[in-house]
Amino acid sequence: MIPRYETEEMRGIWSDENRFKAWLEVELAACRAWAEEGVIPREDMEAIEARAGFDVDRIREIEEVTQHDVIAFVSAVAERVGESGRYVHLGLTSSDVVDTASSLLLYRSSNVILRELEGLLKALGELAVSHKFTPCAGRTHGVHAEPMTFGLKLLNHYAQLKRDLSRIKSAAEDIRVGKISGAVGTYGNCPPHIEGRVCESLGLRRDEVSNQIIQRDRHCALLCSLAIMGGSLERLAMEIRHLQRTEVLEALEPFGKGQKGSSAMPHKKNPILCERICGMARLLRSYALTSMENIALWHERDISHSSTERVIWPDAFHVAHFMIRSTKKVISGLTVDQDRMRRNMELTGGLLFSGRVLLFLVERLGMSREDAYSVVQDNAMRCWNTGERLSDLLSADSRLKGVPREELESLFDVGFFTRHVEDIFSRFPELN
Repeated sequence: MIPRYETEEMRGIWSDENRFKAWLEVELAACRAWAEEGVIPREDMEAIEARAGFDVDRIREIEEVTQHDVIAFVSAVAERVGESGRYVHLGLTSSDVVDTASSLLLYRSSNVILRELEGLLKALGELAVSHKFTPCAGRTHGVHAEPMTFGLKLLNHYAQLKRDLSRIKSAAEDIRVGKISGAVGTYGNCPPHIEGRVCESLGLRRDEVSNQIIQRDRHCALLCSLAIMGGSLERLAMEIRHLQRTEVLEALEPFGKGQKGSSAMPHKKNPILCERICGMARLLRSYALTSMENIALWHERDISHSSTERVIWPDAFHVAHFMIRSTKKVISGLTVDQDRMRRNMELTGGLLFSGRVLLFLVERLGMSREDAYSVVQDNAMRCWNTGERLSDLLSADSRLKGVPREELESLFDVGFFTRHVEDIFSRFPELN
């Protein structure tokens, strides 16, 4: 059964069929380079071009005997070509083919991720703009802090995902390299200019220096970038999970017609998409850790990295692709309850404005910070315990005798805290 998180597009890139196609791209590029040198005769090159191909089942059949996938692949291709097949894989070692082809697959997968991430950013940016001035309670430690806007909250996530986009672009470009340098990187059986022609024809750069493999710091950077992005998506999903709690109910992920939240409790509307995103972020982090451990290999290479990469590379891209698409579904269908946000801001009787009152007492009345803090905290604690409004308690405090009630009330204005929101949004000209 195909896992539900696999998308058809990403599955197409990482299928066995497509992996062997990428290997064949490299083999044919090498043959063409040799043919340009006159090493492969014209008629043999014509035969290779006309007949080169493979059958996945035949490769597997040969591999059962050889216990070596590249040898099985080359043998299967050579069978198809016939006598001219002796020129296939000329001067190459297995990793010349596998690592160069892997760079193609990783780069192509990265482009899918980047395209999807750009789509998510567009949806998130539009939602942020639409709620640019929607007031809500800012929270630290899960507790009401000061007023802010829901749009500003979303803009913070937008900026983080933009950084993820930049990181993945950079890492993808860094993996866009090939190598045809032989068993230990000395070009013993294949001169450097052949490598140059092969890489150029495949749209890759030459690795500046390789041994038998392309060094795994490049691959690690890409998987770490995906894992960091996963953390960003997790952060956004976790925020929505908190906002969907019954006691908060300020924002809710989509809940479709006919959807059910619980087999036992018909009332349930659980944030299952966001929970799924949070869980899959853990997978991405584990793949990044494995990729770090693949950097250090014995001498010019060993094979301890190979078995893990067969799992972590395709799976990381499947998971990342699914997470982005799921997050976009959440953002595009998010229910935002502005009235609930307003009511929640009123729950604490004005405590959101305690910081502004503190500064007023210091700046307007000339109190020491310690005295001002004591006045505000004493009344804030009474507000917590009795439910009375902070402004009423301050007006009745003898230490503030002589301060007009209207002046104290003016301190409880949401607009004071949102007056710079437009300036913050202006830092993102693509949203204006």
